[in-house]
Amino acid sequence: MIDLRGRTLRASFFHAPVCGEVEFLDDALIGIGHDGLIRHVVRQSDPAYEGLLGVAENEETLVTLPPDSVVLPGFVDLHVHAPQYAQLGQALDVPLEVWLDKYTFPLEARYADLAFARPRYTALVADLLANGTTTALYFATVDEAPTRLLADICLDQGQRALIGKVAMDDPDACPEYYRDASAAAAIDATRSLMDYIRGHKDNAAGRVLPVVTPRFIPSCTDEVLIGLGQLAAECDCHIQTHCSESDWAHHHGLVRFEQTDTASLDGFGLLTRKTVLAHANFITAADMTLIAARGGAVAHCPLSNAYFAGAVFPLRRAIEKGIHVGLGTDISGGPSASMFDAARLAVVASRLLESGVDADLPATARGWPGSRIDLATAFHLATAGGGAALDLPIGRFEVGRHFDAMLIDTVAETGGIRLFQPLAPLDLLEKIINTASRANIAAVWVDGTQVA
Repeated sequence: MIDLRGRTLRASFFHAPVCGEVEFLDDALIGIGHDGLIRHVVRQSDPAYEGLLGVAENEETLVTLPPDSVVLPGFVDLHVHAPQYAQLGQALDVPLEVWLDKYTFPLEARYADLAFARPRYTALVADLLANGTTTALYFATVDEAPTRLLADICLDQGQRALIGKVAMDDPDACPEYYRDASAAAAIDATRSLMDYIRGHKDNAAGRVLPVVTPRFIPSCTDEVLIGLGQLAAECDCHIQTHCSESDWAHHHGLVRFEQTDTASLDGFGLLTRKTVLAHANFITAADMTLIAARGGAVAHCPLSNAYFAGAVFPLRRAIEKGIHVGLGTDISGGPSASMFDAARLAVVASRLLESGVDADLPATARGWPGSRIDLATAFHLATAGGGAALDLPIGRFEVGRHFDAMLIDTVAETGGIRLFQPLAPLDLLEKIINTASRANIAAVWVDGTQVA
């Protein structure tokens, strides 16, 4: 295990601090403080390079990584249903509302048994870290005790996490065996979880944060939505929910409130700079304008959107509107826990949206021109974009940011990357994003501490 706190790391780094642009730091020096924050980033061409290198060598604080490796920022997964990891890859052939009632709610309810929850949550966090996900935004369950357990496990394993107890209290929409007893109970338990996470003896650095989490409009009464909006304002905490995910969910909001999910959430005080809206496939142009005005973010989940929305989120339009966008795996609506897959599918989905899929139409009439994104954009969304969505100093190699990163071994025998000749930097990054597997991730750090 390599602890980088208080040390200088010599390696080659990729990051994408600006959407659509990649920076390659070849044989650079990054100094990491004892608090895990980046103290300096010095390129080889910088006049200070040789002096800093010499100091680190003399003080024996230099860590030099192998030449066949590169360092990427840790992934930021903006949408994970922690209890659903146990059914990853199952039951993906039914509509969303059936999937929830028949498979997902019964599974989530079982997490009230901590003996059931512990090994599953432990495996989830360990597997995400091993896949390079250093920050995860988690939906937990209705029950507070296992949600506290998830926070404990994230702290124990060193993952940066934002965790919410799911609020779902509408007796007409939620099964009797799996819902909050009342709006007041949902709000009180959310507040209690906040106090637990913020006061945790192992969380002085605030690596784990609490999140207000109304599951989605169809499962919540007006009372709980009002109360959670007030609580979020009072506590200045993050908010997460689903927004206009599928035709069914989107239609529910239109019928109930005679306006879109976005407008309704805003009216309840649940659309802020710290809000992450999952999916948002059916948001309107007016919704986009409102989300951008509030500083809110969208968790784009291209894989699960194909399964449960039958739609493609208008990603390029959202970016051009100024909306913060990151990527999510949507475990287990998406059957992959890898953010590499999320990045790849984001590119594929954007190409399908641009070109269209109806072969009976001429090419000029099939799709939405100008919708495609490239791998540089997808890489940004999976790292720096996710950090910006959460308003956290992560996802890029800059002074003052947390050193959350992964080491990619490009020649790992059991990995997916195959290099047959030297490649230009951007070609190498393309190879990594498109072909890397878990076996290529040789080390993962959060705040400079190796966690996988």
